[in-house]
Amino acid sequence: MIRDTSFTFRSARLGTVSKKETIQKWTTGAGSWANVPWSVFSRYSSALLLLLVFCTVTVVGLFAIRDLRRADLEEQNMFTRSVLSLHRIAALQYQTQETRRSTLYALSTADSNLHVKYADQSREADHLVSEGIAAYLANARTPNEIDIGRRLQRDWSAYLSVRDEVLASILEGSTKEAVDLDLTGGVQSFDRVRHDLAEIERVYDQQASQQLASVDAISRRTILRVAGVLAITLAATIASVWAIQRSRMSGAIQLAKLQMEFVASVSHELRTPLAVISSAADNIADGVVKGKDELRKYGAAIQNQSRQMTELIDQILLFAATRNQRNHFVMRALPVSEILHSALQQTSGLAKASGFCVELEIAPGLPLIRGDASALVRCLQNMIVNAVKYSGKSRWIGVRAFLSDTELHGQREIQIAVRDRGMGIARLELPRIFEPFYRSPAVVAEQIHGTGLGLSLSKSIAEAMGGRLTAVSELGAGSVFTLHLPVVEDFQTNTDEHL
Repeated sequence: MIRDTSFTFRSARLGTVSKKETIQKWTTGAGSWANVPWSVFSRYSSALLLLLVFCTVTVVGLFAIRDLRRADLEEQNMFTRSVLSLHRIAALQYQTQETRRSTLYALSTADSNLHVKYADQSREADHLVSEGIAAYLANARTPNEIDIGRRLQRDWSAYLSVRDEVLASILEGSTKEAVDLDLTGGVQSFDRVRHDLAEIERVYDQQASQQLASVDAISRRTILRVAGVLAITLAATIASVWAIQRSRMSGAIQLAKLQMEFVASVSHELRTPLAVISSAADNIADGVVKGKDELRKYGAAIQNQSRQMTELIDQILLFAATRNQRNHFVMRALPVSEILHSALQQTSGLAKASGFCVELEIAPGLPLIRGDASALVRCLQNMIVNAVKYSGKSRWIGVRAFLSDTELHGQREIQIAVRDRGMGIARLELPRIFEPFYRSPAVVAEQIHGTGLGLSLSKSIAEAMGGRLTAVSELGAGSVFTLHLPVVEDFQTNTDEHL
């Protein structure tokens, strides 16, 4: 029976639970959100797989790019060091030759003025050589370079000592003595300097070879990584395509299975009323039914079964229309009480026949909602019928309408909650209950008949009205299905909008 004369919630039917605690239980959605990540993952598994492939390829590609940049920097540094080294060694060799050449010029001329000129040129050149040696030691990095640089510095100082004595003898006019000094000490000292410069040149060559080998190794490693990126990309792409195809095939197989179960369920739902109608018609035609009372009884049975068949067919056609987006809703401003009373009136026969007590609470002063009247009635009717089916031994259903205290996207909403104290829904099943044709294994085991379209159809209607449908459930404690609808703001009630 339906009790809604005062539109107040009968807390006595709920035991000792207070109204505030009841509202908190009705509106708490923690249970339904626990499985959101799994539902999101199952729905977007292909996109997540491709994202994972993209991230993997990106990471490997970044490593390859880092190696390429490192190789490029190594090449630039090697080129810079090689050029500077060649420039430095060439300058040292030139200045040492210039020092030696000026000294030889001074030895080969008899002009005293030229003696002074060549002596000055030799001293200027040896000054530049000393600066070059100091710069080389400042830039030396390895112990070998430092050792060669210091040896060059010592040998050059030794040569300069002999050279200074040669120039002093030349300027004093003792050319023969100067030649003897140069032959006995200058030539050997200068040969050691040239040997040191040649050793430095070999060190530069070795360093250049090592740097070239390092760059070559980096280049090979980069090539291997680029090849690895291509291989990983190819393998990941193949794996992704295979996984996506497998997922689609699995989805198609599951959908086909659900559709087969749907066909079997619909066949059963149609076979039972058809059998009743056929049996009643045969009894009437064969004259078994006599008297107005029996005829009225058989007529009521035929009428009842025909109504069930009509409702089943209407539900299937409405579901097909919403899936194909061929349904046209007439949107207008509606009072919540009108929708609720209409839905309860259409389900009163089922509730009364099943012995259910339906308690209704409508908060006073609710604003209008916007939607299609017949579609919203069908949505609420499916929710109530669903509560009747799965209430188990409990024979109580609560229907409550109230204005939400929270705002969704900056817009107030009306919530219509349908609660039962039935068998409840497992947490892992919650994300799938709105899928078309889906019926829980526990429901099938309980031999509760249905098509698996009611909740999916209600969800489609709710979304078409600009709202949503949510569910909170606990095994053995019951379920709460809540219809969320936006509030009409400054809506002209005499204006219809066709969608």
